[in-house]
Amino acid sequence: MTHASDLKFLVVDDFSTMRRIVRGLLKEMGCNNVEEAEDGQVALNMLRNSRYDFVVSDINMPVMNGFDLLKAVKADETLKHLPVLMVTAEARKEDIVLAAQSGAAGYIVKPFTKATLEEKVTKIMQKMAATA
Repeated sequence: MTHASDLKFLVVDDFSTMRRIVRGLLKEMGCNNVEEAEDGQVALNMLRNSRYDFVVSDINMPVMNGFDLLKAVKADETLKHLPVLMVTAEARKEDIVLAAQSGAAGYIVKPFTKATLEEKVTKIMQKMAATA
């Protein structure tokens, strides 16, 4: 199984502080290959022009939100295999349902700890390894 430290992550959030926090947590997990995007549109362009293994995306963002990004990724033949972990400040049941229905690999509510992020990333990777 691939380790999280071998993966290239794209962290998508409109708040630079939140991107820095997620990047820091990933670094603590041994993941040093992390890039950032400030909204879904920027992220989508980056995903189409470079290779990534894992996307951690906020839901509420201007320009293109996390759900639109998720739908665009899942609709793209070259990107649909990518796991997308959704992050949000609001734990609304309909958001969780929509994320799952739209193909999100997982869901985390802010604020979260390194342990929570690590557990989610590990679970998603185990699932990917099982279906590969």
